[in-house]
Amino acid sequence: MRCHWDEEDVWLYFEVDTEGWVTRQIELEGPALTPVAAASLAEWQRAYDAGRLDEYDSRFGITAELPVSEWEGHDPEQLTSEEFEEVWDSARQRITARPS
Repeated sequence: MRCHWDEEDVWLYFEVDTEGWVTRQIELEGPALTPVAAASLAEWQRAYDAGRLDEYDSRFGITAELPVSEWEGHDPEQLTSEEFEEVWDSARQRITARPS
């Protein structure tokens, strides 16, 4: 799903599991849709276990900490898996191409 946060001009894209927890999250900022986050919960957990969480967070960001059923004030637009993957692939390529 995706939704737009008007105050910050950010598009938020979410992949959620069957229980509503965010498994991957993308944040695209401004009119150029610049990726500022493309985080995976599984990668975040591996970084945490390895003691490299700060490094992961500063590069890829984090996923939402509450399940979508507890969110208020958003009107998400449903996406297909293919639509999400296309945005994910592009955001990850652009983020990983930046110097650390």
